[in-house]
Amino acid sequence: MYDVIVIGSGPAGYVAAIRASQLGLKTACIEESSNANGASQLGGTCLNVGCIPSKSLLDSSHRYSDAINHFSDHGIEVNKPKLNISKMMERKDKIVSQLTMGISGLFKANKVTQIHGHAKIIDQNHVEVTSADSSEVHETKNIVIASGSSPINISVAEINNKNIVDSTGALAFESVPKKLGIIGSGVIGLELGSVWSRLGSEVTVLEAMDEFLPMADKRIANDVLKEFNKQGLNIKLECKVTSALSENKTVIVTYENNGNHCEIKVDKLIVAVGRKPNTDNLLDKNCGLSVDDNGFIPVNDFCETNVQNIWAVGDVVRGPMLAHKASEEGIMVVERIAGKHAEMAYDLVPSVIYTHPEVAWVGKTEEDLTEAGIEFKTGSFPFAASGRALTSGEGSGFIKVIADKKTDTILGVHAFGPSAADIVQQGVIAMEFGASAEDLGLTIFSHPTVSEALHEAAMAVNGQAIHIGNKKK
Repeated sequence: MYDVIVIGSGPAGYVAAIRASQLGLKTACIEESSNANGASQLGGTCLNVGCIPSKSLLDSSHRYSDAINHFSDHGIEVNKPKLNISKMMERKDKIVSQLTMGISGLFKANKVTQIHGHAKIIDQNHVEVTSADSSEVHETKNIVIASGSSPINISVAEINNKNIVDSTGALAFESVPKKLGIIGSGVIGLELGSVWSRLGSEVTVLEAMDEFLPMADKRIANDVLKEFNKQGLNIKLECKVTSALSENKTVIVTYENNGNHCEIKVDKLIVAVGRKPNTDNLLDKNCGLSVDDNGFIPVNDFCETNVQNIWAVGDVVRGPMLAHKASEEGIMVVERIAGKHAEMAYDLVPSVIYTHPEVAWVGKTEEDLTEAGIEFKTGSFPFAASGRALTSGEGSGFIKVIADKKTDTILGVHAFGPSAADIVQQGVIAMEFGASAEDLGLTIFSHPTVSEALHEAAMAVNGQAIHIGNKKK
């Protein structure tokens, strides 16, 4: 009998399994996906067809774009770079392989048992694992569901894995599409659009909503939209796709915009309208668990389900589908199983869009606070006034710090610009310790760094910024 069986080896599952074993719990991790050799393909969406491969292509495409458009700004004269997509994809695959093999090594080092096959929960103490040629029931004291998510398919644009693809297919194009269409302007759509736009595609992004990045700070969202349009991403809002017809080597996409029927022809179409939890065929009808209308498993703040000793974490439960959120939930759950008093600070989960410039935020927006009736004050600082940003040729964007008007406690940090993700992470640390804007203002930041923008924004909250004009208090 196991102490813990974890279903899924993505960022939630493999981290939970390793931590459980570190805590002295006999642990197994079940993974359904197979690699080229027929063994378990560890790492989930994030490592195999999500975060890691997309960041590899984002970095490669940025370097290529930089060589074409910006090397000469530094006095570096080069002939037009030659693009080798095969080599770029080979690099991406090598990174993915290295990291997934690393998980296998970590499992062995931490004595986590790997089980390959499809898992189905029979009851709170039994999990059936079915593979191509066998079926076996494993007994356990606790079950942690970390089965992840998959791209959502829509009937008006059915995936054919040729010229209509999901995010997975968009990471494996063999050549640069001359014209590329993307349905959805969320994180995935923007990142993939950035990759192929930099490599030479004419990119059109169709978004059904009338607001761009509604989850982000409004001012940042507006600036991001302008910057991305400037970079060549043609982002169209209020465009509801009604059909996508694959015709020879093109796709005819029709959509409605303000009552008008419109049409575009593209070589490839990426469907990036979100993700759905992997809960199909996961629960036996008598196990006591059920899913909601969207396929999510209901849990409380500690990721406990309604069935004792069964927990669910990551993309199969409420909240943002983020790898770091999933990992922390996995750790919290197994530590609680081990008798510790772990918990999650859900209001301090940072979000990042790894475009260039990056977009990142944590905590509340002005809109959140206004709706909640909380009085606040803000300070911002543009990267155009940052010496380090300018020397890197990255003066676009700004940092915003939001603080409680009475207590000065930091309530949110929002960034658009160079190293935005890392800068916001500094904000997360400050907020974790309940810091005030004054605390950040009194902290010594190295010069010259782009992080100084956070320092100045924090000082601007109280009208004390040095390198920009301050509002009268």
